[in-house]
Amino acid sequence: MKLNSFKVGVIAFLIVLFLMPFGHALMVLNERVLVEHKYLGAFSIGVLGLIMLTVGIVKNEKNALATILGLLGGILVWTGWIEFSFMWIAEKLEIPGLVENGEVVTNPEYLVMMSSLGLLLAFILLFLFTQNRCTFFNWFQHAFKLKKHLKLSDAHFKPLAMITFIETIMLLWTFYIVLLLVYDKDIAGDDHPATYIVAFGSLFWSFYLMLKLIKISKLDYAIRYAIPTVIIFWNFVEVIGRWNLFKEIWVHPLEHWFENLLILAMLVGFIAFYFYENRAKEAKRKKLKMEVGLE
Repeated sequence: MKLNSFKVGVIAFLIVLFLMPFGHALMVLNERVLVEHKYLGAFSIGVLGLIMLTVGIVKNEKNALATILGLLGGILVWTGWIEFSFMWIAEKLEIPGLVENGEVVTNPEYLVMMSSLGLLLAFILLFLFTQNRCTFFNWFQHAFKLKKHLKLSDAHFKPLAMITFIETIMLLWTFYIVLLLVYDKDIAGDDHPATYIVAFGSLFWSFYLMLKLIKISKLDYAIRYAIPTVIIFWNFVEVIGRWNLFKEIWVHPLEHWFENLLILAMLVGFIAFYFYENRAKEAKRKKLKMEVGLE
């Protein structure tokens, strides 16, 4: 394993990791600051994500930029359009949150989100029975000998922004549903063995993925691999937060504004460093090509 690939993997992991609390804090801030205009704010957040995705698609030849824009677009569309759409329906139907010991442990919008389980499974079938580069789906396609029935394409074009965008949305959606299902007392519950399996299984799974991530030297690919690594790791963070083992400061951004600003500053810093490293690599690659050409 090269030291360079280790650095790339760590940078990619930290960028995606700091985006997780950013998404939570952005949702809470939009809800608490705009109040009556929160849905207008949510729509605007989603539009910003759409703009980032569009720019990423147009700038597809710039792998690093397209990947980062796809990731940011996915987080913003998920937060602005998807999460707030569930909130809108929950408020419209006057669905109460889940209360335990006088405290809301599951917000109404997440109770509504559970109803999207069937739709999620349909989308998973879409990826299972089509050609894609996802290691998870490829394993199933090989195991059940589906590859020979799938139409192969010789096209080398990869819309990196869209791939990253869809990957982000699908993983967030999938693991939200997983957590909501194990939290449900009719299925498992906070202290059920299934919840422990999800929490610590996710921790060990993310550690396994991290060992592979730190062997990746391509910056854009490292980001795309870091997305499942971080989101699976975040399951563990969510569950131990549910167990009240620590306070989720990103759920209280107004009370912990300094800590959240620090997280945002680190996120911006690592993204800037990501582009700096990418530019340095490109310059080194061009220089090497010129030297080879001169020889």
